[in-house]
Amino acid sequence: MPDACSLPTAERPLRLAEFDQFFRDAVRGADRLSTQHLRLQLDGADQVEQTARDLTARESSCCSFFTFDIARPDSNSLTLDVRVPAEHVGVLDALAQRAVRVQQ
Repeated sequence: MPDACSLPTAERPLRLAEFDQFFRDAVRGADRLSTQHLRLQLDGADQVEQTARDLTARESSCCSFFTFDIARPDSNSLTLDVRVPAEHVGVLDALAQRAVRVQQ
């Protein structure tokens, strides 16, 4: 797989809107654990987990440089870890900024 985004240009605004909606609805906090690693604290609802799994699976299929890990530390919480290789830190920076901005 190419180490770049292969999502057709026409579909990118729609995907971005999906992420913005997900951030608004589900993200409760964001921690930048390193330049290449972002952890999002999510609402622990089952529907949030389903949405996160669907959205990250679709994003991984077109942007192979992302690594997404979803974990449930306890029954009421959910985390989404997002990692990128060093050459894609700028993409992670933009994602982190969006996640924080839509919460404000």
